[in-house]
Amino acid sequence: MDRTERFYLIDRLLKARGAMPLAALMEELGVSRATALRDLTYMRERLNVPIAFDRSLGGYRIDASSGRYALPGLWFNASEIHALLAMQQLLREVEPGLLTPHLAPLERRLHGLVGEDGFPSKEVLERIRLVPAIKRFHKGAFFEVAASALLARKQLRVTHFNRTSGQTTVREISPQRLVYYRDNWYLDSWCYLRADLRSFAVDALQTATVLPEQAQEVASALIADRLDAGYGIFSHPGATLQWATLRFSVFRSRWVQAEQWHPDQRMRQLDSGAIELEIPYHDHRELIGDVLRFGSDCEVVSPPSLRALVAAEVKALLAQYADDGVR
Repeated sequence: MDRTERFYLIDRLLKARGAMPLAALMEELGVSRATALRDLTYMRERLNVPIAFDRSLGGYRIDASSGRYALPGLWFNASEIHALLAMQQLLREVEPGLLTPHLAPLERRLHGLVGEDGFPSKEVLERIRLVPAIKRFHKGAFFEVAASALLARKQLRVTHFNRTSGQTTVREISPQRLVYYRDNWYLDSWCYLRADLRSFAVDALQTATVLPEQAQEVASALIADRLDAGYGIFSHPGATLQWATLRFSVFRSRWVQAEQWHPDQRMRQLDSGAIELEIPYHDHRELIGDVLRFGSDCEVVSPPSLRALVAAEVKALLAQYADDGVR
Protein backbone atom coordinates (compact mmCIF):
# COMPACT_ATOMS: atom_id res chain seq x y z
CA MET A 1 0.00 0.00 0.00
CA ASP A 2 1.54 3.32 -1.03
CA ARG A 3 1.25 6.57 0.91
CA THR A 4 -1.65 8.00 -1.12
CA GLU A 5 -3.65 4.80 -0.57
CA ARG A 6 -2.97 5.05 3.17
CA PHE A 7 -4.29 8.63 3.19
CA TYR A 8 -7.58 7.50 1.69
CA LEU A 9 -7.81 4.54 4.09
CA ILE A 10 -7.16 6.77 7.12
CA ASP A 11 -9.82 9.17 5.86
CA ARG A 12 -12.38 6.35 5.45
CA LEU A 13 -11.57 4.78 8.82
CA LEU A 14 -11.86 8.01 10.80
CA LYS A 15 -15.11 8.95 9.07
CA ALA A 16 -16.60 5.50 9.66
CA ARG A 17 -15.54 4.97 13.27
CA GLY A 18 -15.54 8.53 14.59
CA ALA A 19 -12.30 8.12 16.52
CA MET A 20 -9.48 5.54 16.47
CA PRO A 21 -6.57 4.87 18.85
CA LEU A 22 -3.15 5.03 17.24
CA ALA A 23 -2.61 1.29 17.81
CA ALA A 24 -5.80 0.46 15.87
CA LEU A 25 -4.71 2.68 13.00
CA MET A 26 -1.28 1.02 12.91
CA GLU A 27 -2.92 -2.40 12.72
CA GLU A 28 -5.33 -1.41 9.92
CA LEU A 29 -2.58 0.26 7.92
CA GLY A 30 0.06 -2.34 8.61
CA VAL A 31 2.69 0.29 9.42
CA SER A 32 4.91 1.30 12.31
CA ARG A 33 4.04 3.90 14.94
CA ALA A 34 6.44 6.40 13.34
CA THR A 35 4.86 5.97 9.88
CA ALA A 36 1.31 6.30 11.21
CA LEU A 37 2.18 9.49 13.09
CA ARG A 38 3.99 10.83 10.05
CA ASP A 39 0.94 10.16 7.85
CA LEU A 40 -1.39 11.88 10.32
CA THR A 41 0.91 14.90 10.57
CA TYR A 42 1.23 15.16 6.79
CA MET A 43 -2.52 14.97 6.28
CA ARG A 44 -3.13 17.63 8.91
CA GLU A 45 -0.37 20.09 7.96
CA ARG A 46 0.01 19.59 4.21
CA LEU A 47 -3.42 18.44 3.07
CA ASN A 48 -5.43 20.53 5.57
CA VAL A 49 -7.39 17.51 6.83
CA PRO A 50 -8.77 18.60 10.25
CA ILE A 51 -7.41 15.61 12.21
CA ALA A 52 -7.24 16.04 15.98
CA PHE A 53 -6.54 13.82 18.97
CA ASP A 54 -9.61 13.57 21.20
CA ARG A 55 -8.59 12.70 24.76
CA SER A 56 -12.16 11.97 25.83
CA LEU A 57 -12.51 9.36 23.05
CA GLY A 58 -8.94 8.16 23.32
CA GLY A 59 -8.16 8.41 19.64
CA TYR A 60 -7.79 10.47 16.49
CA ARG A 61 -10.83 11.88 14.74
CA ILE A 62 -11.79 14.31 11.96
CA ASP A 63 -13.28 17.59 13.15
CA ALA A 64 -16.33 17.87 10.88
CA SER A 65 -16.95 21.46 11.98
CA SER A 66 -13.74 22.66 10.28
CA GLY A 67 -15.26 22.59 6.80
CA ARG A 68 -14.65 20.65 3.62
CA TYR A 69 -11.32 19.34 2.38
CA ALA A 70 -10.07 17.21 -0.50
CA LEU A 71 -7.41 14.52 -0.69
CA PRO A 72 -5.01 14.45 -3.64
CA GLY A 73 -5.50 12.16 -6.58
CA LEU A 74 -2.79 9.97 -8.05
CA TRP A 75 -1.54 12.96 -10.03
CA PHE A 76 -2.72 16.38 -11.12
CA ASN A 77 -4.59 16.70 -14.40
CA ALA A 78 -3.50 19.25 -17.01
CA SER A 79 -5.72 22.07 -15.78
CA GLU A 80 -4.70 21.54 -12.15
CA ILE A 81 -0.97 21.58 -12.80
CA HIS A 82 -1.42 24.66 -15.02
CA ALA A 83 -3.31 26.45 -12.25
CA LEU A 84 -0.70 25.58 -9.62
CA LEU A 85 2.24 26.60 -11.77
CA ALA A 86 0.47 29.77 -12.91
CA MET A 87 -0.03 30.74 -9.28
CA GLN A 88 3.64 30.02 -8.61
CA GLN A 89 4.66 32.22 -11.53
CA LEU A 90 2.36 35.06 -10.49
CA LEU A 91 3.67 34.92 -6.92
CA ARG A 92 7.26 35.16 -8.10
CA GLU A 93 6.43 38.37 -9.95
CA VAL A 94 4.71 40.09 -7.03
CA GLU A 95 6.63 43.16 -5.89
CA PRO A 96 7.08 43.84 -2.15
CA GLY A 97 3.91 45.25 -0.61
CA LEU A 98 1.28 44.79 2.07
CA LEU A 99 0.75 41.12 1.21
CA THR A 100 4.44 40.15 1.41
CA PRO A 101 4.20 38.49 4.86
CA HIS A 102 1.21 36.43 3.70
CA LEU A 103 2.64 35.28 0.36
CA ALA A 104 5.58 33.28 1.69
CA PRO A 105 3.34 30.74 3.50
CA LEU A 106 1.11 30.55 0.42
CA GLU A 107 4.08 29.82 -1.81
CA ARG A 108 5.28 27.12 0.59
CA ARG A 109 1.79 25.61 0.47
CA LEU A 110 1.88 25.58 -3.34
CA HIS A 111 5.28 23.90 -3.27
CA GLY A 112 3.78 21.28 -0.99
CA LEU A 113 0.83 20.70 -3.28
CA VAL A 114 3.01 20.35 -6.37
CA GLY A 115 5.12 17.73 -4.60
CA GLU A 116 2.35 15.81 -2.90
CA ASP A 117 2.52 12.68 -5.03
CA GLY A 118 6.14 11.84 -4.41
CA PHE A 119 7.65 14.11 -7.06
CA PRO A 120 9.87 16.83 -5.48
CA SER A 121 8.35 20.26 -6.15
CA LYS A 122 11.72 21.65 -7.24
CA GLU A 123 11.96 18.92 -9.88
CA VAL A 124 8.40 19.60 -11.10
CA LEU A 125 8.99 23.36 -11.35
CA GLU A 126 12.24 22.84 -13.26
CA ARG A 127 10.77 20.30 -15.66
CA ILE A 128 7.49 22.08 -16.47
CA ARG A 129 7.61 25.61 -17.86
CA LEU A 130 4.86 28.16 -18.55
CA VAL A 131 5.71 30.54 -21.39
CA PRO A 132 3.94 33.95 -21.31
CA ALA A 133 2.39 35.04 -24.63
CA ILE A 134 3.57 38.55 -25.56
CA LYS A 135 3.56 39.80 -22.02
CA ARG A 136 4.14 43.52 -21.61
CA PHE A 137 7.24 44.67 -19.77
CA HIS A 138 5.50 47.35 -17.70
CA LYS A 139 4.43 46.00 -14.31
CA GLY A 140 1.36 48.18 -13.96
CA ALA A 141 2.15 50.56 -11.11
CA PHE A 142 -1.52 51.16 -10.30
CA PHE A 143 -2.71 47.57 -10.09
CA GLU A 144 -3.02 47.71 -6.29
CA VAL A 145 -5.01 50.94 -6.44
CA ALA A 146 -7.34 49.53 -9.08
CA ALA A 147 -7.82 46.28 -7.17
CA SER A 148 -8.49 48.13 -3.91
CA ALA A 149 -11.15 50.33 -5.52
CA LEU A 150 -12.72 47.31 -7.20
CA LEU A 151 -13.07 45.33 -3.98
CA ALA A 152 -14.08 48.34 -1.88
CA ARG A 153 -16.67 49.25 -4.55
CA LYS A 154 -15.34 52.79 -4.94
CA GLN A 155 -14.97 54.96 -8.02
CA LEU A 156 -11.60 55.70 -9.57
CA ARG A 157 -10.18 58.75 -11.29
CA VAL A 158 -7.60 57.58 -13.82
CA THR A 159 -5.34 59.06 -16.47
CA HIS A 160 -5.45 56.56 -19.31
CA PHE A 161 -3.26 56.31 -22.41
CA ASN A 162 -5.19 54.89 -25.36
CA ARG A 163 -2.67 53.06 -27.53
CA THR A 164 -5.07 52.94 -30.49
CA SER A 165 -5.68 56.70 -30.71
CA GLY A 166 -2.46 57.81 -29.05
CA GLN A 167 -4.50 60.10 -26.77
CA THR A 168 -4.38 60.50 -23.01
CA THR A 169 -7.61 61.27 -21.15
CA VAL A 170 -8.67 61.71 -17.53
CA ARG A 171 -11.72 59.64 -16.69
CA GLU A 172 -13.83 58.73 -13.71
CA ILE A 173 -14.83 55.09 -13.73
CA SER A 174 -16.65 52.50 -11.64
CA PRO A 175 -14.55 49.30 -11.67
CA GLN A 176 -16.56 46.11 -12.24
CA ARG A 177 -13.97 43.34 -12.53
CA LEU A 178 -10.29 42.61 -13.19
CA VAL A 179 -9.52 40.33 -16.13
CA TYR A 180 -6.24 38.50 -16.78
CA TYR A 181 -6.14 38.01 -20.55
CA ARG A 182 -3.21 36.87 -22.66
CA ASP A 183 -0.81 37.52 -19.80
CA ASN A 184 -1.96 41.10 -19.21
CA TRP A 185 -4.41 42.71 -16.78
CA TYR A 186 -7.51 44.67 -17.82
CA LEU A 187 -10.01 46.59 -15.68
CA ASP A 188 -13.59 46.33 -16.95
CA SER A 189 -15.38 49.48 -15.80
CA TRP A 190 -18.32 51.79 -16.27
CA CYS A 191 -16.85 54.93 -17.84
CA TYR A 192 -18.71 58.14 -17.01
CA LEU A 193 -17.01 60.04 -19.85
CA ARG A 194 -18.38 57.58 -22.43
CA ALA A 195 -21.47 56.56 -20.43
CA ASP A 196 -20.70 52.98 -21.34
CA LEU A 197 -18.65 49.94 -20.40
CA ARG A 198 -14.95 50.02 -21.24
CA SER A 199 -11.90 47.80 -20.69
CA PHE A 200 -8.74 49.60 -19.59
CA ALA A 201 -5.31 47.99 -19.78
CA VAL A 202 -3.96 48.38 -16.25
CA ASP A 203 -0.44 48.94 -17.53
CA ALA A 204 -1.76 51.90 -19.61
CA LEU A 205 -2.89 53.79 -16.49
CA GLN A 206 -0.64 56.76 -15.81
CA THR A 207 -2.41 57.84 -12.60
CA ALA A 208 -5.12 56.27 -10.44
CA THR A 209 -6.86 57.75 -7.40
CA VAL A 210 -9.60 56.15 -5.33
CA LEU A 211 -12.62 58.45 -4.94
CA PRO A 212 -15.01 58.49 -1.96
CA GLU A 213 -18.10 57.90 -4.13
CA GLN A 214 -19.57 54.42 -4.32
CA ALA A 215 -19.03 52.59 -7.59
CA GLN A 216 -22.01 52.23 -9.89
CA GLU A 217 -23.06 48.61 -10.16
CA VAL A 218 -23.56 47.14 -13.62
CA ALA A 219 -25.54 43.92 -14.00
CA SER A 220 -23.30 40.94 -14.64
CA ALA A 221 -25.57 39.87 -17.51
CA LEU A 222 -24.98 43.21 -19.27
CA ILE A 223 -21.21 42.92 -18.77
CA ALA A 224 -21.25 39.41 -20.19
CA ASP A 225 -23.37 40.49 -23.16
CA ARG A 226 -21.17 43.47 -23.99
CA LEU A 227 -17.71 42.16 -23.17
CA ASP A 228 -17.85 38.36 -23.19
CA ALA A 229 -20.26 37.46 -25.96
CA GLY A 230 -17.81 38.18 -28.78
CA TYR A 231 -14.32 37.02 -29.65
CA GLY A 232 -11.46 38.70 -27.81
CA ILE A 233 -11.60 41.32 -25.11
CA PHE A 234 -12.39 44.56 -26.94
CA SER A 235 -15.68 46.23 -27.77
CA HIS A 236 -16.76 49.67 -28.96
CA PRO A 237 -19.95 51.78 -28.81
CA GLY A 238 -22.78 50.56 -30.96
CA ALA A 239 -21.01 47.33 -31.88
CA THR A 240 -23.41 44.55 -32.75
CA LEU A 241 -22.64 40.89 -32.41
CA GLN A 242 -21.65 39.34 -35.73
CA TRP A 243 -20.57 35.86 -36.74
CA ALA A 244 -17.38 35.17 -38.67
CA THR A 245 -16.81 32.00 -40.66
CA LEU A 246 -13.16 31.02 -40.98
CA ARG A 247 -11.96 28.21 -43.22
CA PHE A 248 -8.72 26.48 -42.28
CA SER A 249 -6.57 24.40 -44.61
CA VAL A 250 -6.47 20.62 -44.22
CA PHE A 251 -3.01 20.94 -42.68
CA ARG A 252 -3.92 23.63 -40.14
CA SER A 253 -7.22 21.90 -39.33
CA ARG A 254 -5.28 19.21 -37.50
CA TRP A 255 -4.68 21.77 -34.75
CA VAL A 256 -7.80 23.94 -35.01
CA GLN A 257 -10.22 21.05 -34.58
CA ALA A 258 -8.86 20.62 -31.05
CA GLU A 259 -8.98 24.34 -30.15
CA GLN A 260 -11.59 26.55 -28.52
CA TRP A 261 -11.57 30.09 -29.88
CA HIS A 262 -14.83 31.01 -28.15
CA PRO A 263 -17.25 29.13 -25.85
CA ASP A 264 -20.10 29.56 -28.37
CA GLN A 265 -18.13 28.56 -31.45
CA ARG A 266 -19.51 26.22 -34.10
CA MET A 267 -17.25 23.91 -36.08
CA ARG A 268 -17.76 21.60 -39.02
CA GLN A 269 -15.45 19.48 -41.12
CA LEU A 270 -15.73 19.71 -44.89
CA ASP A 271 -15.47 16.75 -47.26
CA SER A 272 -11.98 17.95 -48.21
CA GLY A 273 -10.83 17.61 -44.61
CA ALA A 274 -10.70 21.36 -44.06
CA ILE A 275 -12.39 22.92 -41.02
CA GLU A 276 -14.87 25.79 -40.98
CA LEU A 277 -15.05 27.62 -37.68
CA GLU A 278 -17.86 30.05 -36.83
CA ILE A 279 -17.23 32.47 -33.96
CA PRO A 280 -19.11 35.53 -32.67
CA TYR A 281 -17.33 38.89 -32.48
CA HIS A 282 -18.02 42.52 -31.60
CA ASP A 283 -14.74 44.09 -32.65
CA HIS A 284 -12.77 43.01 -35.71
CA ARG A 285 -9.31 44.23 -34.66
CA GLU A 286 -8.16 41.32 -32.54
CA LEU A 287 -9.85 38.76 -34.77
CA ILE A 288 -8.06 40.08 -37.87
CA GLY A 289 -4.73 39.84 -36.09
CA ASP A 290 -5.34 36.20 -35.22
CA VAL A 291 -6.53 35.39 -38.74
CA LEU A 292 -3.41 36.91 -40.30
CA ARG A 293 -1.03 34.94 -38.10
CA PHE A 294 -2.19 31.78 -39.91
CA GLY A 295 -1.32 33.26 -43.31
CA SER A 296 -2.74 31.34 -46.26
CA ASP A 297 -3.91 28.53 -43.97
CA CYS A 298 -6.90 30.64 -42.89
CA GLU A 299 -9.51 32.30 -45.12
CA VAL A 300 -12.36 34.54 -43.99
CA VAL A 301 -15.47 33.18 -45.72
CA SER A 302 -17.94 35.64 -44.20
CA PRO A 303 -19.12 38.25 -43.48
CA PRO A 304 -18.05 40.20 -46.59
CA SER A 305 -17.14 43.24 -44.45
CA LEU A 306 -14.61 41.24 -42.44
CA ARG A 307 -13.25 39.60 -45.59
CA ALA A 308 -12.74 43.05 -47.14
CA LEU A 309 -10.89 44.31 -44.07
CA VAL A 310 -8.52 41.34 -44.12
CA ALA A 311 -7.96 41.78 -47.86
CA ALA A 312 -7.13 45.46 -47.34
CA GLU A 313 -4.64 44.56 -44.62
CA VAL A 314 -3.00 41.96 -46.86
CA LYS A 315 -2.69 44.50 -49.70
CA ALA A 316 -1.09 47.02 -47.36
CA LEU A 317 1.31 44.32 -46.20
CA LEU A 318 2.21 43.42 -49.78
CA ALA A 319 2.85 47.08 -50.55
CA GLN A 320 5.59 47.14 -47.93
CA TYR A 321 7.44 44.40 -49.82
CA ALA A 322 6.83 45.72 -53.35
CA ASP A 323 10.49 46.63 -53.77
CA ASP A 324 11.38 42.97 -53.24
CA GLY A 325 9.40 41.97 -56.31
CA VAL A 326 6.46 40.57 -54.33
CA ARG A 327 3.17 40.82 -56.22
